[in-house]
Formats: sequence, structure tokens, C-alpha cells
Amino acid sequence: MTTISSIHVLLALAATHKLVIHQMDVKTAFLNGELEEEIYMTQPKGCVVPGQENKVRKLLKSLYGLKQAPKQWHEKLDNVLLCDGFSPNDDDKCVYYKSKNGECVIICLYVDDMLIFGT
Repeated sequence: MTTISSIHVLLALAATHKLVIHQMDVKTAFLNGELEEEIYMTQPKGCVVPGQENKVRKLLKSLYGLKQAPKQWHEKLDNVLLCDGFSPNDDDKCVYYKSKNGECVIICLYVDDMLIFGT
């Protein structure tokens, strides 16, 4: 999770260099994480299979509410951004930047929200 100091610096840079700012909330962010360990859950209400009421289900993907969900989401997004040529900031690993041909994009992650700054 990014720090409030990083957000302040990025907003100051945006004002100074007249960058465009876009805020984005990823609604299904935590549903995209790949689980590294085996996690089982009881069957959700309304989805109980008749005759199998006492069985549990193995999760294949992350869910909201899991302790691992934010970490898995960040790892997946980190891989995508790095493959697309973004570089993480040395001081705040939730800030990524990419610069090419005089154009610049900065992405600041905060849980499942993003601030995107660009020229």
C-alpha cells in the first residue's frame, strides 16, 4: 500500500507539470489473485449441494475477505505492469512509472484503487 507522502508528492508533481490525473477503483481486484496455498471454505448459503451439506469447497482463486487477497492482487498486478515496461519506485513499491518518447505515465496503487498520472 502506498504512503500518503507518495500521494502528496505525486499530486505536487502533477500540478507543477500539468499532468492529467485519473482515479480508478478495480471492483473485482481481489477475485483475480492466484492462491499459493490450499484454502477450503464451507459452502455458501444458497449454493449448498443437496446430500453434500457437510462438505467443503477448495478455492481456486482469491476471494474478498481472505487475508491473502490484497497480497495476491498486488503480485498479479505487479507482474502485469513489469511485463508492460513499468518500473517500480525504489522508495515506494506501490508506485510505478513508464517513460517513452517524452511521454510519462505514473501509477500509484492503494489497495484496489489507483491514481494514474500522465502527460
